Amino acid sequence: MSQHEISQVLIVDDEPEIRALLRAGLEAEGFGVVEAASGAEAEAHLDRQPIALMTLDLKLGGEDGLKLARDFRAKRNTPIIMITGKGDPIDRVVGLELGADDYISKPFLMREVVARVRAVLRRYVGGAEEADTGATERPDGTRFAFDGWSIDVKRREVRDPKGANVELTTAEFNLLIIFVQRPGRVLSRDELMDLLKGHDWTPMDRSIDGLVARLRKKIEPESERPQLVKTVRGVGYAFAGSVKRV
Repeated sequence: MSQHEISQVLIVDDEPEIRALLRAGLEAEGFGVVEAASGAEAEAHLDRQPIALMTLDLKLGGEDGLKLARDFRAKRNTPIIMITGKGDPIDRVVGLELGADDYISKPFLMREVVARVRAVLRRYVGGAEEADTGATERPDGTRFAFDGWSIDVKRREVRDPKGANVELTTAEFNLLIIFVQRPGRVLSRDELMDLLKGHDWTPMDRSIDGLVARLRKKIEPESERPQLVKTVRGVGYAFAGSVKRV
């Protein structure tokens, strides 16, 4: 998406007051806004027009926001910011693991919402621009292989040991490239945030953990017992695959 285009934000919330507050704040900052009061309305908007990002209420008129986030993420790569009145940190982690890119609790400050929307959009648009311009670090070429898997960085293609193409989101692909470029190296969450250009993430943000969990589900035979992306308790993550540049 060009930086000169107006980014359309879809607000999915069953409370008219919340939708009005978000609309006013986002439009004041130059965003286009469309609204939905249900999952079905949100799906219709997503099918009708390009949406740069969506905010999604966890409790949507009785609908399960976590299930909606998972369903939306399975069909498309639209960034999702979860918004909820619940302060339970377990919900936060689960939401991120199911596909949300960030999480904001009610009551919220509008400037915080705007900052997080911009940060998430930068991560998505920035990743795409790096792929187009060749800015991603590539030490010795554009192809990698590990444990039967292959990656073509230039084409942004990932194939499993059977040769099948595996669809990764921009953030998942960029994270995988970071890992394969540094096999065996322990990377802290802060390092991963910096490498992913996520300068607006806070130390308490669990987005990295959620992103790792989603990547594991796509490349690990058993995501509950990961063999490729290892957790280094108290530090971060390390890639344990046998990587070759080809």
